[in-house]
Amino acid sequence: MALALSLYLGLSRVAGPLAGPLLRRRLKRGKEDPDRLGERMGHATLPRPAGRLVWLHGASVGEAVSMMPLVERLLAEGWCVLMTTGTVTSAARAARMLPDGAVHQFVPVDTHAAVARFLDHWRPDLAIWIESELWPRLVTATAARGVPMAWLNARLSEKSVAGWRRFPTTARAVMGAFGVVRTQDHATHDALTVLGIVSEYGGNLKALVPAPPCDAVEYETLARALAWRPTWLAASTHEGEEASALIAHARVQAAHPDALLILAPRHPDRADEIAAKIAAAGMTVAHRSRGEVASADTPVWLADSMGEMGLWYRLAPLVFVGGSLAPRGGHTPFEPIACGAAVLHGPDTRNFAEIYRALADVGGAVEVANGEALGDALSAWMTDPSQWRATNAAAARVHAAARPDLDGVMETLASLAGSKA
Repeated sequence: MALALSLYLGLSRVAGPLAGPLLRRRLKRGKEDPDRLGERMGHATLPRPAGRLVWLHGASVGEAVSMMPLVERLLAEGWCVLMTTGTVTSAARAARMLPDGAVHQFVPVDTHAAVARFLDHWRPDLAIWIESELWPRLVTATAARGVPMAWLNARLSEKSVAGWRRFPTTARAVMGAFGVVRTQDHATHDALTVLGIVSEYGGNLKALVPAPPCDAVEYETLARALAWRPTWLAASTHEGEEASALIAHARVQAAHPDALLILAPRHPDRADEIAAKIAAAGMTVAHRSRGEVASADTPVWLADSMGEMGLWYRLAPLVFVGGSLAPRGGHTPFEPIACGAAVLHGPDTRNFAEIYRALADVGGAVEVANGEALGDALSAWMTDPSQWRATNAAAARVHAAARPDLDGVMETLASLAGSKA
């Protein structure tokens, strides 16, 4: 075993007493669920269902959403499904979207005792990791129990590639535990090849996720009420991006005085802070969380609610995708594209680099450098809607090409699961 991995596993064996204080600090910051803190220590809060159990793990909301087409197929094939994630927001999202036969738990911290308790209780027959969160203790302990393992939608950032290259034997010990590795982009496939890991390019599971739903009656009511207003959405914004959105909206209003900005922050608990920035910019705001609807003289509607992105994407045909002006790597363009919207984004799109490059090649999205450029691009699209419609049509073709072969994925998983002794 690699020296670095041996040291890590040794530390994780004795680190149990440190986990409690760490989790309590996270709890004070709102990053843990007080009613389910035991799950992080491996104490299950649900019984293991009878029958074959497949366990899927991903870090957060994006991974949880991307799992759903796979979850539905696995359930249809007769599997029971356990999903684990590590964030409060992803747990709330799982509670809303998981169908009968599938349950959610928080992933255990990567200590010997917590991982052992988790695996002793759930006893998975198949384990699937999604994207990039690989906990060495959890991976190697699962493999040691003879559980067939797949790493799907695998993605490595440039930073993580550099880190793994410093410890290539550790990389092979951890990543080599997977019987199947399918990457979401060619860059990850190439990086894994250099590390000595066998993988294949498999497309992006997030491209399979259907357009997020919304209440049809509410959509029709709001669409009629807003039909006269040029409307755009700043989606999943992070700190700093709201200021850029307000700069953009001021420029939009200069050409289109009736324009409406729907501002949907990535973390709605920042609503009060954002509302103060809107007021400081000299604009009035309506709060969705309070049941308010933007009136004719309200330029900003703060979408400070949960689970309504499908509504916002449909109401606003022009969408700025956040996390891209702030250095967060950008969020998925697939959801707004699926809802018929045209996409704008900032320069930092490393989380979806290959997809955004493909969009750029065919004019399927527009990159902007700052709030001023965003406002100018939006104004141009509002003046000539044929431009944004052409952008969305090009994006739809890229979206279709990025979809993985789910039938092929299921055949691979069936073969892998059949290999269990």
